[in-house]
Amino acid sequence: MDSNPLTAITSSAGDHSPSTTTITRTLRLIQDDNHDPFSQIQAAKEIRRLTKTSQRCRRQFSDAIPSLVSMLRYPSLEAKSAALLALLNLAVQDETNKISIVDAGALEPIVFFFQLRNLNLEEHATALLATLSASPVKRSTIGASGAVPFLVEILNQGTPQAKMDAVMALSNLSSEKDNLALILRSQPIPNLVHLLNISKKSSKISERCTALLESLVGFEEGRVSLTSEEGGVLAVVEVLERGSPQNREHAVGTLLTMCQSNRCRYREPILKEGVIPGLLELTVQGTPNSQTKAHTLLRLLRESPYPRSEQEPDTLENIVCDIISQIGGEEQSGNAKQMLADMVQVSMEQSLRHLQQRALVCTTSEVSLK
Repeated sequence: MDSNPLTAITSSAGDHSPSTTTITRTLRLIQDDNHDPFSQIQAAKEIRRLTKTSQRCRRQFSDAIPSLVSMLRYPSLEAKSAALLALLNLAVQDETNKISIVDAGALEPIVFFFQLRNLNLEEHATALLATLSASPVKRSTIGASGAVPFLVEILNQGTPQAKMDAVMALSNLSSEKDNLALILRSQPIPNLVHLLNISKKSSKISERCTALLESLVGFEEGRVSLTSEEGGVLAVVEVLERGSPQNREHAVGTLLTMCQSNRCRYREPILKEGVIPGLLELTVQGTPNSQTKAHTLLRLLRESPYPRSEQEPDTLENIVCDIISQIGGEEQSGNAKQMLADMVQVSMEQSLRHLQQRALVCTTSEVSLK
């Protein structure tokens, strides 16, 4: 879902549709061949104001895109900022405008803004990249523009809003395999782990971080980086335990990808962080995908991923008992045993409620037949 990643518009404007005269006048000012900077800046601010909430205005002002992109190269910081914010609003929920902005050559000056070390410009530029990257059509172009290393740097040094937008942009760009290699080369995992540690586990930024980690650990370089980073695997386990349903799904997917890639190498680092209680809870209370992934990961975490014998079937209880017997430390083992008991209790209660509901339906049917 495409959304404006920066709530940057503060002008007090009503939601009334502008007249044709206003649109024509504003377009004439922004496209002024005399290059009157003051008039163009005012026109850019007017476009920003009028396109704040109006999809129709975004269409009507699409012809202003080339002039606004040209303004990004003006020496005036005010002109750069006004043009950035106008382009940002034009791109929101408008695929055609996104493509036009990239095709007009906006990426080069946007990437240059990161080198100016101006927090406002960095924040606006990151927001625009997050919005533009929502278009699958231009993700490869954005990745090749040189923006990725700067976005990774923003994860560490940007404002809170810029960090959120940088994660969003990188998450969008990661859908392209070539971009994933570029992202990995910029070493984002330490920054992603830090963001997970300081963010609410159920927050949107945690969801974006874990989604990006799930993609990155598809590469050995990503898996090594996560396990080498102090507290890296633990940060993912904590999201698995306390995140929103979607966050937990990405977290268990991250750990499962690691274990499936090289069970012998990654089984111990995952078990060491006390993942079993969270996995047990997911098998009962997670999304359908989370439940499937949690079951699969539990099987991989046992000493042998296969049933010991026909007399000891591959039930969840047997899998967990195997793992518990291998866990070092009384606290982890005790927590896992308690969680297993709780899981069985919940499962029994759910089964009882299901039987009661079926009995109620049968009773109602019999009454209606009489």
